[in-house]
Amino acid sequence: MQQRQNSNPASYRVTLKANPADDDDLNADLKACHQRCADRTLRVLEKNGSIFIKLGQHLSSMNYLLPLEWTRTFIPLQDKCPVSSYESIEEMFIEDTGASIASHFDEFDHDPIGAASLAQVHLATMKATGAKVAVKVQHPALKEWVPLDLALTRFTFATLKYFFPKYDLEWLSNEMAYSLPQELDFALEGENALATKRHFNQIKGCPLVVPNVHWGQKRILVMEYIAGHRTDDLKYLDSKNIDRDEVSAALAHIFNEMIFGDTPLHCDPHGGNIAIRYNPSSPVHNFDIVLYDHGLYRDIPLKMRRDYAKLWLAVINADERGMRKYAREVAGISDDQFPLFASAITGRDYQAVTNSVVSTRSDKEKKVISGAMGEGMLQELVRLLGQVPRIILLILKTNDLSESSP
Repeated sequence: MQQRQNSNPASYRVTLKANPADDDDLNADLKACHQRCADRTLRVLEKNGSIFIKLGQHLSSMNYLLPLEWTRTFIPLQDKCPVSSYESIEEMFIEDTGASIASHFDEFDHDPIGAASLAQVHLATMKATGAKVAVKVQHPALKEWVPLDLALTRFTFATLKYFFPKYDLEWLSNEMAYSLPQELDFALEGENALATKRHFNQIKGCPLVVPNVHWGQKRILVMEYIAGHRTDDLKYLDSKNIDRDEVSAALAHIFNEMIFGDTPLHCDPHGGNIAIRYNPSSPVHNFDIVLYDHGLYRDIPLKMRRDYAKLWLAVINADERGMRKYAREVAGISDDQFPLFASAITGRDYQAVTNSVVSTRSDKEKKVISGAMGEGMLQELVRLLGQVPRIILLILKTNDLSESSP
């Protein structure tokens, strides 16, 4: 049994230098080390809050890079976030709108129905129309703390790179520095939501529902209130006779439209931002898919959309030559890097990718994949993903959502 260490680098150093009896023992020791370090990191992220929660949410969806023990441990961060006081929200309303909460709403629940890393949502009743709405308000403290938190994040990854140069994750802090200002602009989020709503309303039979936007400012967004259940609430799905395969297929169609169609890509599709609503009157399905949090979208260049589609056609046809060509076009992947990239985007052993990716994963392949994340392989994957275009990482994140849906 591995001796407990007081830091993540020390834990991995001891584990990777050990000499277990066989590969099974090494795999068990490595899994235990992953879990121990993930638990320790989770406590640090929760304690620091703010954008560190956002960082953990991002890591929870990086199944293409991180071991299961890490991504699974960070899933609670999708719903477990700090709550700002009603008094601080009232002060922000007066500062931003020039009027109190009571001037805008006949009713405003003091306790939020949900809290995320950057904002929380309160139920309210509009004064002018009596409509029941969801009011998304930014955590007031972010205005003061975000610059410092971003600096700390950059310092953390720069320090990691200094001591462990083969584990360069500075691209992650750079991505946060680029995307966070967009996510903190709720007026922009309102525009994104309405654009997505208009696009998918034109697709016949599409179950996607985007809440309507009443009004928005930099730190306040007032939307139509639409409740739903998480996609992994299997008890709810079964109680309403909602077919899990239909939900998975619908999610895949929605996000494939964003990847391969002519609308921007929603870049934060974790489980806390998607809900299922029972809808027996729907002409195609008996459910709606509700998409929340439209703060971060990216446009995918047309050539990249086409090349990425051709890459997946080559994968489906086991066309290795085509796969290599379009991996180079899409992400600048060299021939030497291709086997690792192919395994990363498909979640399959390279041998399976070149033979038939649609074949059933064997027990032997599962064991190969499970034991593949040794020190050398992980270093190569970190280096590889650090050089590909950021939009490709966001697309991979979306692919993982479709693969992991119910």
